Amino acid sequence: MNKYIDNARVFKAFCDENRLMILEMLQSGEKCACVLLLKLKIAQSTLSHHMKILVDSGIISARNEGKWMYYSISTAGGEYAAKLLRELTKVKAEKINDKINDKKERCCI
Repeated sequence: MNKYIDNARVFKAFCDENRLMILEMLQSGEKCACVLLLKLKIAQSTLSHHMKILVDSGIISARNEGKWMYYSISTAGGEYAAKLLRELTKVKAEKINDKINDKKERCCI
């Protein structure tokens, strides 16, 4: 069951327009939370909420310097998310055969 919880965290990271804007801003490199706050025009608590979701998903890395957090896109996290999406949407031959056999069994009863 943990695998599904972990996978859901990855996709949750992409399910909000503010988080998508944050990802877009971080494409040009690491940013301080103060910069993200100014550009997004949201409260610090709201930014913290979004950043927690992004960091927990593994998509974003965070580091503390002084009183500010600095965020950047995690290459490994992005690769994992892309791989996960490919795997979850791949049609597997054995699954197709199982479905065909299930339909045959139901039809013949």
